[in-house]
Amino acid sequence: MADKQLPDSRSGYVAIVGKPNVGKSTLLNHLVGQKISITSRKPQTTRHRITGILTEAQTQIVFVDTPGMHQDEKRTLNRYMNRAAGSSLQDVDVILALVDGTSWNEDDELVIKNLASAGAPVALVVNKVDKIVSKESLLPHLQELSALFDFEQVFPLSALKGTNVDELKQYLIAKMPQSEFIYPEDYVTDRSMRFMAAELVREKLMRQLGNELPYATTVNVEQYEVDKRGLVSISCVIMVERNGQKQIVIGKKGQRIKQIGQQAREELQDLLKAKVYLQLWVKVKQGWADDERALKSMGFDEHQP
Repeated sequence: MADKQLPDSRSGYVAIVGKPNVGKSTLLNHLVGQKISITSRKPQTTRHRITGILTEAQTQIVFVDTPGMHQDEKRTLNRYMNRAAGSSLQDVDVILALVDGTSWNEDDELVIKNLASAGAPVALVVNKVDKIVSKESLLPHLQELSALFDFEQVFPLSALKGTNVDELKQYLIAKMPQSEFIYPEDYVTDRSMRFMAAELVREKLMRQLGNELPYATTVNVEQYEVDKRGLVSISCVIMVERNGQKQIVIGKKGQRIKQIGQQAREELQDLLKAKVYLQLWVKVKQGWADDERALKSMGFDEHQP
């Protein structure tokens, strides 16, 4: 019997890892060419593994954006995020390890430690190089990093501005194995619209209330319906831990939650290309971030993509 002919197409998985707030989600969005993962200036914005899918010509790359690895595991939610990030290093074809310019701390060391057990080639991505004041310090820093791990390639770039991102993309395309496409060509993520709606609401929360409620909130979609006219009705519950936090989210005369809802609705309408009716409620649930059962009911499961 003749050997089965390999397909002309290429397809594979790429994990994006790094400490919190290093720019993983921004890089994913730029590589895919569409907003898939929410972003803010606050560390630990990403809590789930987010899959972004890039299909160009005969190549499909499935990117996995992971929560930031961090040493602080005081809460169940933090332990979940570290487990989710660590498990994403398995069964992938390439790993992108992101660092923030020339900065370095114990969270970066944790990332390097986790790379030791990874079976895939690792490329070092030095992000935010546009913010490095002394460019002369970059080369010695890259040499120091290269001594810590056997990186296959090093890419200094700016994910926000797109500088050198195309060079990284071409490297990844060349690394993909011959394979049938994993997802249909028109997919940009495997996440549901319910999930995307919850994440967009949470992004607006993080951007507006990051200093006041950096990690005390989460969002759960209780209703997602599309009627015959194409109107999308979404009802979301914003979960907080204390009554005082509830008042902060609602704001004076309800202005804060109204503004959050308006911003989220406008972006959802742009994403869905449809009219959206969005309702937001605030609920107090003490200790939700330490409740394993509550976290799983909200979709937090490190074994899911």
